[in-house]
Amino acid sequence: MLWTRLAPEPLNYDPDAPAGMSGEAVPVDYEIASDPAMRLVVTWGRALADPRYAYSVHAEITGLQPGRPYWYRFISGDAVSRTGRAITLPARGTPSERVNFGFVSCSNYEHGYFSAYRHLADEEPDVVLFLGDYIYEYPDGREIVRRHSEGVETASLAAYRNRYAQYRLDTDLQRLHAVTTALTTWDDHEVQNDYADQWSQTLDDPERFLTRRAAAYQAYYEHMPVRALSRPTGPAMRIYDRFEFGDLVEISLIDGRQYRSRGACYGPPDKGRAHLETNASCPERLDAIRSMLGAQQESWLYDGFARSSARWNVLAGDVMISQWKQQNAAGETGFWTDDWNGYPAARARLLSRIRDTHLANPVTICGDLHSYWANDVKLDFDDPSSPTVATEFVGTSVSARPAPYEAFTQFLPANPHVRYFESRQRGYVSVALTRQAMTTRFRAVANVTDPNATVATLRTFVVEDGRPGAMAA
Repeated sequence: MLWTRLAPEPLNYDPDAPAGMSGEAVPVDYEIASDPAMRLVVTWGRALADPRYAYSVHAEITGLQPGRPYWYRFISGDAVSRTGRAITLPARGTPSERVNFGFVSCSNYEHGYFSAYRHLADEEPDVVLFLGDYIYEYPDGREIVRRHSEGVETASLAAYRNRYAQYRLDTDLQRLHAVTTALTTWDDHEVQNDYADQWSQTLDDPERFLTRRAAAYQAYYEHMPVRALSRPTGPAMRIYDRFEFGDLVEISLIDGRQYRSRGACYGPPDKGRAHLETNASCPERLDAIRSMLGAQQESWLYDGFARSSARWNVLAGDVMISQWKQQNAAGETGFWTDDWNGYPAARARLLSRIRDTHLANPVTICGDLHSYWANDVKLDFDDPSSPTVATEFVGTSVSARPAPYEAFTQFLPANPHVRYFESRQRGYVSVALTRQAMTTRFRAVANVTDPNATVATLRTFVVEDGRPGAMAA
């Protein structure tokens, strides 16, 4: 699936002429070549830049050879795009020896530069996974590095379009998209902080909030390389999907926002957003029917577990699955309500299904927490002797401000399954996957306020075939 958008005036805010475009659909030609110089063109065609979707193009291509890179470009009138590079998946079930991928999350334009994207692009991974908070919807009143478009919170289609256009003008983000294939899911800031299905952080009437969500989802579709199955219908848009890289790895990309149950103990005066709850203060959190993924997506995911024959299975989502115990001001054990800690029954179902299907080498990856984590995923997190059923890696933010280091480290002794935590660095995660091992590098940029920041490997972990749990390399 090849994506572009016609935008002669990218930050034109006119809702009737997005990016300075108006009128009928515009034909856009594309060429695909087997060489980076575009001399060996193997196929070409024409797509339409659709005014219903802000003159974006989503061209689904068939007939290419599996498991190899191609180069492509778009042509519209006298305008020629830069050349992009993408890979095709190896044929399903065919022997595959190696996949290199990176994953990123939480890129706040106001908080810093996207040098993490530049360094990940330098590695030319086979694929990059964007795991949520690709944009941020709000302006930050604190000290900022560069300002969001219009200086307003996005709530309309025109505002969401402009926010995406501003992010897409960043040269480091452009280059990352140009050199590799992208798989994308979202978290909350693509719509509104801490939202859950139809329930908003600001306790809006659900019908009103769904109107905003429809605008946000449409702008997401218009600016992301997603397939036709993701074309939105009002406030509904399917983004969960599954990708098989030969017989080596199956990546299940999940949606942890659109279908989740209402946040535990949600309600006025101030519980529209995530909050800390004890079992006594919020028994609703423990309700067995609560779901993070919704019944249909859960069924789809578990069916995939049962059918998978891949050597490795990666579950890519937005928020951390592992339990995290904290204490409130009274010293009582509490749990954050916005991630899987707010849905422990759903987490128990997920982990039981991983065990019962004997899923090979399960690894979960996510972002959200603006910090690096390496976790042993326990079948029962309250029992240290419980078997480790999967490995979890959490990537830090590309630029968004860090989670408070001291506040988190004081709770590490109560969470022995956490093998590593670090929130003081921004960056990305780089993964080399072979039949024998998964090698994960936490890559940190030197200074997020410096557009020319260097990068270094902060820590490396290895997961061996058949042995769940991260080992420091």
